[in-house]
This record gives sequence, C-alpha cells and structure tokens, in this order.
Amino acid sequence: MNAALGAGAVVLGFVGSLGAILTLAMGLRSQRPELLRMSRTYAYLVLGGAVVAFAAMERALITRDFSLKFVAEHGSTATPALYNVATLWSALEGSILLWSLVLAGYVVAVVTKFRSRLEDPLVAWAMLTMFVVTLFFFGLMLGPANPFHTLANPPIDGPGPNPLLQNHPLMAFHPPMLYLGYVGFTVPFAFAIAALVTGRLGEGWLVETRRWTIFAWTFLTIGIVLGAWWSHEVLGWGGYWAWDPVENASFLPWLTATAYLHSVMVQERRGMLRVWNLSLLCATFALTILGTFLTRSGVVDSVHAFSESAIGPMLLGFFGLIVAVTVGLVAWRGDRLRSPARIDSPVSREGAFLLNNIVFAAFAFVVLLGTVFPLISEALNDDRVTVGVPYFERMTMPIGLLLLFLMAMAPVLPWRKASAETLRTRLLWPGWVGTGVLVVAVLVGARGLAPLLAFFLAGFAAGAALRQLVLATRRQGWRGLVGRTNGGMVVHLGVIMIAVAFAASNAYQVERDARLCVEATPGCPSTITVSGHEITYLGSSTDTTAARAQVTAQVRVDGKVYEPALQQFPNGSQQIGKPSVRNTLRTSILLSITDPPTSSGTIGLKVIVQPLIVWLWIGGAVMAIGSAMAAFPGKRRRPTDPTSAPVPGAAPPEPEPEPVPVGVGS
Repeated sequence: MNAALGAGAVVLGFVGSLGAILTLAMGLRSQRPELLRMSRTYAYLVLGGAVVAFAAMERALITRDFSLKFVAEHGSTATPALYNVATLWSALEGSILLWSLVLAGYVVAVVTKFRSRLEDPLVAWAMLTMFVVTLFFFGLMLGPANPFHTLANPPIDGPGPNPLLQNHPLMAFHPPMLYLGYVGFTVPFAFAIAALVTGRLGEGWLVETRRWTIFAWTFLTIGIVLGAWWSHEVLGWGGYWAWDPVENASFLPWLTATAYLHSVMVQERRGMLRVWNLSLLCATFALTILGTFLTRSGVVDSVHAFSESAIGPMLLGFFGLIVAVTVGLVAWRGDRLRSPARIDSPVSREGAFLLNNIVFAAFAFVVLLGTVFPLISEALNDDRVTVGVPYFERMTMPIGLLLLFLMAMAPVLPWRKASAETLRTRLLWPGWVGTGVLVVAVLVGARGLAPLLAFFLAGFAAGAALRQLVLATRRQGWRGLVGRTNGGMVVHLGVIMIAVAFAASNAYQVERDARLCVEATPGCPSTITVSGHEITYLGSSTDTTAARAQVTAQVRVDGKVYEPALQQFPNGSQQIGKPSVRNTLRTSILLSITDPPTSSGTIGLKVIVQPLIVWLWIGGAVMAIGSAMAAFPGKRRRPTDPTSAPVPGAAPPEPEPEPVPVGVGS
C-alpha cells in the first residue's frame, strides 16, 4: 500500500508540474488570463502529490515496511522514534522527496501571495519557472531517485541509518532547515528569470521578492549554524567547520545571497547594480543545484554526503542549463539593464556596496575553487589532489577581515558622497569601541596579529552597528528597531559574535591526549590539569539496549562530572564516539574517548579547551532574530507595486531619506 500510494503521488506531482507548464505556456502565448489563473490549481495538485508521497514514506518507516527498498536499506526496528522519522532525509531518495515537498510548499505560498495577480505576465513567467524546477525533481523520483522501489523478498529487519546520524537530536532539525533555505531561493530566482523574459527590469519585482530572499537566507543561516553545532558535539574533534566539500556546498549560496541582500539596496534606491543583482540571484540558485550535485552524486567523500548514484549527471546537466539560460537572458537584455545613474564617489554607500559585492564574489570564488579543483584535476588527469584546510584559512582570512572593515564603514557612509568631516564624526565612537575591545583583549592575555586585528575590527564594526541602533531608538523608540535597516544591524552583531568566537577558538585552542587510571600509578595519573582545569577519571559503566551498546566514562572536571561514551550500533562495524561537551560564556571543554576503558581501570582521553565557542551559537540566534526584524517594513517604508512596469532604463524615484538605510548584513 505504501509503495502504490507513494508512487502514484509522485506521478501526480510530475503530471501536475507538466500540466502547469503547458497551460501557462499556452496562456502566455495566447494571452488568455483564465489559463494563467489555473496555476493555482496546479500548485495545489503538485503539493498534494508531494504531501502524500512524503506521508507514505514516513508511514513506511514508522511501520517498518521493509518491502520498500529504501526502508530495507536505511530503516531498522531498533532505530529510536525521532531518528526513524529523520531517516527519510538521511539517504538520497528520501532527501529528494523532502526537497520536492518543500519546493511544492513554496509554490503554493507564491500562488497564494499573488492570487490576485496570477494573470500578470511577470507572475506567470515566475510560476512557469518554478514548475519547471518541480518537474525536474519529480522527474528524478520517477527515474534514478525513485524512493518507492519494492523488493520481491523483503528482509525481516534493516541496518538503520548511518550511526553518526542517530546519536544527536540536531540531526532531526539541521537538514530540514538547510532545505528550507536551499529551496527558498527558487522564488527570487524565478522572479529574476521572469523579469528578464518580460523586460520588466525596474525595481518593483525586487521589493516584492526581497522578503522571500530574507526568509530563505535566514533558514540557510540557521541550518549552517546547526550543522556546525552538530559537528562540534558529535564528531569529537573539537571543531565545527572543516571546509568539507559538503559544508562548502551550503556556504557558497549563502555568500552570494548575502551579497545580493546588500546590493539590492542600491538598485532600489538609485536603480544601479541591476546586472549584479540578477546575476547574484541566479548564481545563488545555481549554486544550490551545484551543492545538491556535490552531496548526492557521490563525487566527494564526506560524512555528510550520500553514496554514488545515477542522478549526478542529471543534476550537473540541470546546473549547466540554469547557467546557460541565465547568461543568455542577461546578454539579451544587456542594453536595458544599463542604469543611467553612476557612482559619484567611491567613498559613498554605493561604492561600499559595490566593493562589498566584489569581496563576496572573491570569497565565493576562493571557496568554489578549493571545493571543485580536486574533481576537475581528477577528471582531466585521473589524479585527485587534496585541497586542505590551510588553503581555505590562508585565502579566506584576509577576505574575512576586509568584510569586518566594510561592516564598520558601510553603515556610516552617506549616499552619493561622504565628506571627511562626516566620516570623522560618524566613525569616532566605533573607533573608540574597537580600540577598547583591543585593549581588553590584550589585558586578558590575547596574543597574535591575526586574532588581535580580528578583535579590533569586530569592535569597530560592533560600534558602528550599535551607533545606528541607538540613533534609531532615539528617533522612533523601541518600535523603530523593526525594519530592514536596524534588523540588518542586529544581523551584523550576530556576525561579529561569530567572527570573534571563530578567531578566539581557533587561535587559543588547547588540546591534550592523555592516558588516565582510576587509581593513580607511576606513569598513569588519575588527574591531570589542562589549561587550568583539573580533570579526574572516576571510572566507567556499560549499558546495552536494542538500539545500541554504550560504554560511558565518568570524568570529573572542576567538580562537574562529564560522561563521554563509545557507542556500538547494530549496523555498525566499529564503535562511534560520543563526546561530552560543556559550554560556558567563556570556555568550552570537550572530552572524548580515544582508547576504550580497560578492566585494569585505564582509559585514553582527548581533552579540548576552547574559548568563546558558545558565542557561535548565540551569534547564529542573533542573526536569525535580526533577519526576522529585517523581513518586515519599518515605519518609513512605502509599499511598491511589484508588478509595475517602469520605463526601461529610467532611474527609480528617490525615496524619502532615511538615517542609515542599509539592508540585511549591509
């Protein structure tokens, strides 16, 4: 029943997508509004197919229907309930199913938002573009990524998901958040394509899709932060970001989307950077497809990646199609994308945003090159080279420091041109804050040029953001903080927290491997001291359930008992470490077992002490709060008709001046 229901639902989603494409194409060609309005019916049809298919697979996992190949390969009667539900997105076919569900939800959200304007060609072309994307993903499930294959002789039980994916609750939330971000960029991409096709290249469509971009960016940000948190607490190496190809796959669209959220302000304000904005939107969506290729084709080795599959060439072909269509449309509309306005001075808000775009583009290029270069080398020379962490750290550190500097400068720069007197006045307090942070860092023992420079620039940028928030509160009270200007400053504060935590935890990490005994003997102490923390081994215990067998060590650190463990899952061939982590606002202490406890009372432990780690997660939460504030218009915002068609090439009217009108992260 599950197989038949799920397979039928996938067919329904595919047919609904195809029918929508044909109907919208006919309606646009013949200019028949009644056909364009039918996109709403098709959207619900596609969503219905996605929901039923998703529910059928979850039902199969919950009821342990091993007649389905997917359940037989990834399900298990011993898997706990939470991870049993999350098993759906722990493997290739289920992840495509979740992607299709989220995409169908976005399609329905768009037709609901624009229900009174579905006959408008701009909206119709955007809907057609989105249905092309849904057709592709439902097509994958009809072909090489079919989750509803059945087995003639089903097994009694299955192996369960990867052991690393069933020992921390974050695994149930991290991937869906990433998908909400990844897939959400389909909406602004679709409107960008629609604007290029219809020639409606003014600023109206940007205003209406800006919020969709912010929501997608927010979900992607949360997903990346949760992934770093999972990595820190599960893998036992003390880190949270290893420049893994799959980590980079989520970071690349985040970079281009962040650049877009900055530069879109210039187009809305002065009608400039149109090519930049269209290119950034299209690049963001294209990079989500490239990331999907990297994680689901088997071309990279990663704990995050899925096994080798036949969908790799199809994803790569779809990526190539997106790039070709985007480049072709931008070239076709090149003359109409020119703006009559020009940057009056490089020392201006416009100049800062343009430099910001260049820096983010360079950042994305460096990460992309380091990620795909091994694959290109292997394809050309049949010899895979390794691009390691040193490359990424060496190349991205100066870019990150430059971005911190721009975060301090951009909020204080006026439009068109800045005078020296204006800069002196507006940079006074940020400069003092940066200097104060640097002095405090030195007094508490911080050393090293790179981290101290990072602390100074972080304080400098924080001073600029706080200055803007204080001015906004004085003018409009606490309610004035809602809006993209001040929401963007809150996002800045979150980014600054992450930057400080990143610099401190990397520069001042202390790591030690030790062998301890319950009873101290010569050469095997029971207590050691690491970075001022007293660590004592107390003993171990064993616990066995149907889901796993676990050996747990009891270790006292500064009076508190930590319990790192080793877990053995039924489907695993080796023991999986489960670190014990305690975070305070100042320090994170991580303990993991390197050698199992012995009958003689010895154990091998890794101890990692890192400062300020918790501020990575706090900074991520602050970024989410700030982006939520930025998604809603402030008091000064005036609604703009998203489907209006300004005269091509004409500059938009200058809006009422704002104190510091910057966007998310600008």
